[in-house]
Amino acid sequence: MIWISQGLGQNDKENVGEALIGPTYGSFYNYSDKNKVNIEVNIWGFVKNPGKYLIPKGSSVQDLISYSGGPILESNLEDIRLFRPKNDSIGISEDKIINLNYNDLLWAEKVGTNKFVNPTLEPGDILIFPGGPRYFFRDNISLIASLTSVLVSVAILIVTITKK
Repeated sequence: MIWISQGLGQNDKENVGEALIGPTYGSFYNYSDKNKVNIEVNIWGFVKNPGKYLIPKGSSVQDLISYSGGPILESNLEDIRLFRPKNDSIGISEDKIINLNYNDLLWAEKVGTNKFVNPTLEPGDILIFPGGPRYFFRDNISLIASLTSVLVSVAILIVTITKK
């Protein structure tokens, strides 16, 4: 990994896609293209590699999700939020929140015409993956087996006592 304390561009030996760890929390990932205009965007929440990304202008939400390693198991894929802050230099006069569904991004050909199915990212955009712990039956098998064992033991005890 490369550490840059003065900001991006101070070191000509930067590797594309490598995390640049600085004095702040989180990581900075460089997927820039030296022959194109690049923008800074953020992805936070339940993804494999949250942080700030330097990516080529014209990249889509799906591109950023791919750069970040994709959603993790605990993420809520039906409620992804794209926060687009006010930016007069590119013609955005107010803050916007665009709600996205990951399934729509994956299966766009099966979805109706929605202009925000896979929007192009703008400078300063923040993609948020909400989520939380998920319940799986296999996580509680030992608890269920223990309770079943106790109930069977109590039933056998009651049957034994009532026979005498």
